[in-house]
Amino acid sequence: MIFKINAALLEAMVLSVISEDDIYGYKITQEMCGVIGISDSTLYPVLRRLKNYGLLESYNTENLGKMRCYYKITENGRTQLALYREEWPGSRRE
Repeated sequence: MIFKINAALLEAMVLSVISEDDIYGYKITQEMCGVIGISDSTLYPVLRRLKNYGLLESYNTENLGKMRCYYKITENGRTQLALYREEWPGSRRE
């Protein structure tokens, strides 16, 4: 059976991964592959969209002679992630 992953679910998953610690794109892909198959061509548009919404910030840093773009969740991103978690089926305490 094939399940469709909508944009909101993908955004929530990315925010959740990034909420743990600042992280670079390839590492996000690796973290998410443990749950769903995701490619860089799917991930980077989501990262750009979240950044445009003000939910993520990015910065560059050098690591072993290579520049890496790291992503960091903003306070607005944490608020949005909390809303996503509230809406996730089974996460409400009624």
